[in-house]
Order: sequence, then C-alpha cells, then structure tokens
Amino acid sequence: MQSENLLHIQRASKTYSGVPALLDVDLELRAGEVHALMGENGAGKSTLIKILAGVTPPDSAEIHVRGERVHIASPQAAFDHGLRFIHQELHAVPQLSAAENIFLGHDYPTALGVKVRWRRLYDMARETLGRLGITHIDPRTTMAHLSPGDQMLVNIAHAFVGDDFTRAGERALIYVMDEPTAALTGAESAQLFDVIGRLRARGSAVLYVSHRMDEIFQIADRVTVLRDGQLAGTRDRASVTPAEIILLMTGRELTQLFPPRMGQIGAEVVLDVQGVTTAAVNGISFTVKAGEIVGVTGLAGSGMGALLRALIGADRRAAGRVMLDGVPLKRGSPAHAWDRQVAYVPEERRSQGLVLSHSVSNNITLPQLKRLSRAGALLAHGRERATTRELSESVRLKARGPRQIVRDLSGGNQQKVVFARALARPPKLLLLGEPTRGVDIGAKLDIYRLIRQISAQGTAIVLASTDLPELIGMTDRILILRAGRLADVVPSAGETPERLLSRCYGDAAYAG
Repeated sequence: MQSENLLHIQRASKTYSGVPALLDVDLELRAGEVHALMGENGAGKSTLIKILAGVTPPDSAEIHVRGERVHIASPQAAFDHGLRFIHQELHAVPQLSAAENIFLGHDYPTALGVKVRWRRLYDMARETLGRLGITHIDPRTTMAHLSPGDQMLVNIAHAFVGDDFTRAGERALIYVMDEPTAALTGAESAQLFDVIGRLRARGSAVLYVSHRMDEIFQIADRVTVLRDGQLAGTRDRASVTPAEIILLMTGRELTQLFPPRMGQIGAEVVLDVQGVTTAAVNGISFTVKAGEIVGVTGLAGSGMGALLRALIGADRRAAGRVMLDGVPLKRGSPAHAWDRQVAYVPEERRSQGLVLSHSVSNNITLPQLKRLSRAGALLAHGRERATTRELSESVRLKARGPRQIVRDLSGGNQQKVVFARALARPPKLLLLGEPTRGVDIGAKLDIYRLIRQISAQGTAIVLASTDLPELIGMTDRILILRAGRLADVVPSAGETPERLLSRCYGDAAYAG
C-alpha cells in the first residue's frame, strides 16, 4: 500500500529577469521514504529548496503538507509546518560548545529564568545526539575543536531538537538535506545514513539532494531529476540504473560522458610499485606506463586512499619501493615526490586539497611561491595573476575572478582549483583520489576531458574511485583491492558495474 504524502508541491515556477529557474515542477514526498533530488548545477534544485524553506517566493506553486494546503512565506512558516533544513555549509558558532549550537535559537534551561543550567543543557544535548545514534561527541567541546564531519553531525542534531523519536508517525516531519556528506568522511557518512534510516523507520520523509550516485543508490527509495528548471522524471530507485539517471540529467547516454582516448599508451614504464606495505596496505605491486590510466577500486576500508598516500609519500612505507622512471621515490616525503613531478589530487578536497578561506589565486599558486617571488621574498603579483589565469583557463574554471574565496565556489569548481594547482608543472605521474566525487555532471565532463588531455601528453595516471562507471569509462585496466591487498586486475574494456562490484566483494560466481 502506498504511503501518505507528507509533502506535495505542484506547478512550482520561478523566473529571474525573464529567465525561468523553475517551470511547472511537481514533487511529492511520502511518509517513510528517502527521496533523492538530482540535477546539474543550474537545474533548479536550489530554487525549489528555497521555495520550500520560505526564503524565495515562487511565481506560482501549490504546496500541501499532510493533505492540507499551506502558504510558506517565511522560514518560520516552513518550520511551523514541520520542514527542517540541513545545509551543506555549516551554520554554527565556532566559539560555542556543541550543546550550545544544538540548542541555538531554542530556550536554554535556566534557574529562575536567569542562570543557564549548564549540566542540564549538556544532558539534553547528549540525549538529542544519542537519539540519533551519535555517542562519540562530547557536548561540552567547542565547535572549533570538532572535525568538519562532527560539526555537520551537530548541525544535523540541531534540526532534530524537540522532535519526538518515540512516537512514530505522530511527529513525522520532513527533512531536506542539501549535500550533507560534502565534508564528511566515509565513516561519518555511514553514521548519517544510519540517522536517515531511523527517520525513515519513524515515518518521516527525507528529501536528499546529492551529486553522489553511490549514495543515492545506497539510501534512496525514489529519485527525482530536474533539468534546465523542469521535471525530467521521477523513478523508483530499485528500477532505475545510473545510466538512466545520467540520461535524465543531461540528455546524453552514459557512454557519451567519457571522451575517447586521445593518444597511445607508451612502451616505457613510468611508475613501478613493488611490494608496498603500510599500516593500511600490504604487498601491493603494479606498473603504469606513459599515457596509461590505471584504475583502483574496492569497498570501504580496502585501502584505496592509503595506496595513493603511500605513493605520494604521505603515509610512510614499512616495506616495498616506488620507482619513477627507474629512480626510487623517497619514503615519507611528498615534497620530494612533487620535485620529481608527481602530482596529487586528494580524495578529500575540502580538508586536504584546499585552503578554503583563501583566494583562487592563492590556492593555485601555493606550490610555486618560490618561483613566483622576486629575490626569494616578495611575490611578483604580475606573474601570479598570469599563472592563475593560464591554469584557470586550462581546467575551465568558472569563478568571478582570481580573488574569489574558494569556499564560495561550487564543488566542481573547487575541484578544478585542485587540478589547476596539480598541473602547475606538467606531471610525469598524476595520482587522482575520487576526482569527480560531489561534482555535477557538467564539471565531470570537463574533468574527464582534462584527464584525457593529460594522458595524451604521456603522463601516467592512477585513478582511485568508487564510481564504477567512471572507472570503466576512463581507465585502461582496474586494480581491485580487498582488505589492503591487491585481489584482482581486470581490463576495463567489456567490464560492467555489476560485475566489477561483484569482484570487489570477491563473489567468484558473479565475477567470472
């Protein structure tokens, strides 16, 4: 039996300066479902969310909550009708404790209406976190001392204050989550998914906005896709494929996303890895030739990221050797790897690849300060601007200018900044960790073209990813890791996502 609609928005339209951002969009959220909302940048997702949040007045829209027509003219009205919003960017006060942030905007417990009862506040915060299955965060810790992932979990807890988790259905609220895992690690994302499962079980509805296909197929019940401000379609997740979703988002077949190889694989071995062992990987050996793209994949905890860190020298090797053009790379020295023309795009761009509070120019030219300085001290701003402009154009970066703060860029353009910095000198070896995670389809296309161009110049590339269609479409062969060991090597041609996933699990019956 179909669940009741908690939210139904019909014929939603919004125009800016004569240009439609949203045109006659319908969306319904059912009790007890996770409903994914997908689309490229500019597809209309943000406009739809702002209408639901009471931030942007629509030109037209009919909104029903639990079957009753409502008018959402302000954020307070959205709150009163049971809508809760969890945004990608944190809304927190760094100097305050986790407990204070959880109850920000709510009444703190007081004695005689004056003095805050701190012990009671911490107990209440601990109880709220506990109901979400979050037990490792000390409510007394200031937000500034929490990891980005834990800060996001506190932000999520703030949205649940006052909601009764014990009365299924009676307080079935509607949660809108906009790219909530952007700053989370894999373990923190798994904890969030557990929270979402609890919400589903109690009859709430979750509208989950994400670019990450793997997340959508892990947690969503249905998927709605917007394209150019219009409804491209709504599908049951169980009966749709990633290729069909990409077709809805872009109007292009999945195979059209991956540009063909531009050059040939060379005969010379650029990277020779022999028996590399760290705390997370054991006895890994493989080679990469000039112009070759070798994929690396595996399940969570397989060692993909650890392998890249071992190659760049960020994780110290206990055994084994890494040879570049026949000459060993020093252990534990990313600086030496950079000097040897090894470039690295890390998996977690926001925490490892960018200085978010600095400008585009500062981030791109960071490794080149010595070259761009006069007499080794004063920065030659003309050279800096020219270098930034040249590298920005090479990666098709879209920014207001070189002084724009990186935090304000889209995920795709943030990733392009990381690529631009990595390409400051033509690399002999390029290490890529989840290069298109959390970026829209348009940015993915740009990044895929860029990878092909770099490969055509003779650069050896190691591409670690959990995006299985990406691996099949962009690499020449794929290394499969299990529990830190190299379990299999397969040619990409003729492989399917389903068979590749079976190989990751070690299911011989399916993988054969």
